[in-house]
Amino acid sequence: MYQVKGKWALITGAARGIGYLTAKFMAAQGCNLILHSRSLEHTKKVLDEVRALGASTHAVAADLNDLDAVQAMLKEIDGFGVQVDIVLNNAGLQIAYRNDYLQTPASDYEISFRVNTIAPAMICYHFLPGMMARGSGRILNTTSGIALDVCQAGYSASKAALDKITIDLGSKVQGTDVMINLTDPGWCRTDLGGPHAPNAPESAIPGIVAGVFADDKRSGRYLGAQHFAGMTLEEAVKKVEREFPSPY
Repeated sequence: MYQVKGKWALITGAARGIGYLTAKFMAAQGCNLILHSRSLEHTKKVLDEVRALGASTHAVAADLNDLDAVQAMLKEIDGFGVQVDIVLNNAGLQIAYRNDYLQTPASDYEISFRVNTIAPAMICYHFLPGMMARGSGRILNTTSGIALDVCQAGYSASKAALDKITIDLGSKVQGTDVMINLTDPGWCRTDLGGPHAPNAPESAIPGIVAGVFADDKRSGRYLGAQHFAGMTLEEAVKKVEREFPSPY
């Protein structure tokens, strides 16, 4: 397995839900963490908890709908003087559910694409060159399995665009130890998923990060976390490497 102990990972949307659980899991594996949220106030709880697990940490804040703020965040991270080897683009926004879907406003697409597509793409473009130069790194972009739902058109279209970007980028590093893949927690009972979702957030662990620990030089894969529910990390990684080929 890819060794994360002592490495630095950036996790966006780390203050709650799947990002919060991911931060705690990665800290337990010995990973150091840069934790993003929209406000530094939001990350206080998770910072305390991952530090108690032994992780070195930094916190950054940015509204991903503000692309200037994203650029400022990336500059701030560069100033920490640490090598980011793992990027988990977890943060996402479901802007609205439009029952009258033929009245979907253009702003649904504009906001969704900035938060769910452009911001994670900017983050990938920022850290991927260093990973490629070093010959090692991991990026996981969080997607969604939502399909055939015109009431969430902005959200689903923005995630489909992120899928395309991820797969295309993956083709450039395929066969190297820089791996970029897609991950999907499934429909979980989070603030985004709502109270009626069928899956507990905890069911996304370890599947949501299995792509980080895989060590088979394959990129561009869709790794649905619910395929790995109830498994140990070791079992999940073996399943990724055995059953999930690259699309190239």
